[in-house]
Amino acid sequence: MPADPLQRSGSGDPLRTPHDWMDHDAGPVVRPYAMTGGRVVPSGTGIDLVAFVVSTMPDAGSGPHMHPEHHAIVAASWEPISVVELAAKLDLSAGVVRVLLGDLRSAGLISLYEPPAATQPHDVDVLKAVVDGLRAL
Repeated sequence: MPADPLQRSGSGDPLRTPHDWMDHDAGPVVRPYAMTGGRVVPSGTGIDLVAFVVSTMPDAGSGPHMHPEHHAIVAASWEPISVVELAAKLDLSAGVVRVLLGDLRSAGLISLYEPPAATQPHDVDVLKAVVDGLRAL
């Protein structure tokens, strides 16, 4: 008799099969696009990964479109933190954090500060000097 495809080895109950969306150690796994509503680009201008995030209202109330991730970002950025550090701290991808930061920036709940070097174009002469120095090694 062929084995039931719904049963896993060691499991006698076919109704208790594991789901692809469930991680028994971590709980339900939510895909990143579900957190952002399918959006992949932040609203407004782009957000640099080294930009600093500071919440303007650390105890912001619940808005109509505030998800738990929004609240976590506002709470984690009560003091300046870079976008990359924020993503690592919250265990979210940088792309998801950028989209959520765009939402929070539009709502006025955070401020973003980009370092001057990130907003200015690179000096070609400096880059050429670095390449020449590396070649000399």
